Parts: sequence; structure tokens; C-alpha cells
Amino acid sequence: MRFSGVLLLVLVTISFATTTQAQAPAREPVGDLAQVMRAILFPNSNILFDTQSNDPDAPPEAAGDGGASSRFASIYTGWPLVETAAIALAESAQLIAMEGRLCQNGKPVPLGDEAFMQYTRDLVDVGRRAYAVAQTKDLEAMSEMTNEVAGACENCHTAYRRYPEENRCTAP
Repeated sequence: MRFSGVLLLVLVTISFATTTQAQAPAREPVGDLAQVMRAILFPNSNILFDTQSNDPDAPPEAAGDGGASSRFASIYTGWPLVETAAIALAESAQLIAMEGRLCQNGKPVPLGDEAFMQYTRDLVDVGRRAYAVAQTKDLEAMSEMTNEVAGACENCHTAYRRYPEENRCTAP
């Protein structure tokens, strides 16, 4: 009887572990590095850069043509939009450094290169700091913070995008 109880417990544990693993999302990259940059980093960094000339506290402009982009453009606005853009930058570093991610030219993202990994850590850091500044709703401080965001982007781009397309993602 005791053996049956132990056996049942082991089977339930194995079944639970298998079910839990089966429900986990896939961890293979979908897009290449350029696609991730264009989908996440480019639009969200531009939201931060926009604070240099536009006050997030200003009322949003009315939606235009009624398409999906304009219809939903006014849902998340103001400082919450700036905050989430900063969060997106910080969180995207994990996507950039995902095992198996390829560059646009088909070469692997240089995960073994310490400089590249430092640039991803810098992205997390600048994203976190931008988020903290956005939470203060200090427009001048946010505008200054965009210089650090631009610097973090430029450091990596200088090292890895300066080459012709066929040589990108190669350590300098």
C-alpha cells in the first residue's frame, strides 16, 4: 500500500513536470536582429527622443483616418507611453542576446564577444534609468536622458553596423 502511494506521487510529479514544460513558450528567435531592432527598439527609442520637442503631458491629437494605427494611437499616451517605451528598451536586451538569434546577413549575433554583451547590459541600464526619469515626469530630465539613450545605441552601432552588410555582426 505504501509503495502504491509513493509510486502515485512519483507519477503525478512527472506528469506535472511534463505538462509544465509542454506549456512553456518556444524560446527560438522568430526574427533576425534587424527585425527586432525595427520592431521594438527603433519605435520605442523614438518615443523617448520625441520628448526633446513634445511634452507628453500635452493633449494627444485627434485620430485621423480611422485605421487601426490611428484608432488605437490615443489609448496609451503621455508619460505612461514614455515609461513603457523605456521598459521596452531595457527588456529588449534579452531578445537581442537570445541564443540562436541571427543578424540580417545570416551570421549569428556575437554573443561570445564581450563588447557586444556589454552593449546589451548598457541597454538594460539606460532603459531602467530612462524609466526612472519618465516616472518623475520631468521633461527637461527626460530630454537629457535621451542623450544617454542615443549614446548607448551609437556605441553598439559604431562597432557592429559600420561595416558593409556582409560583415555586420562581426567583432571589431
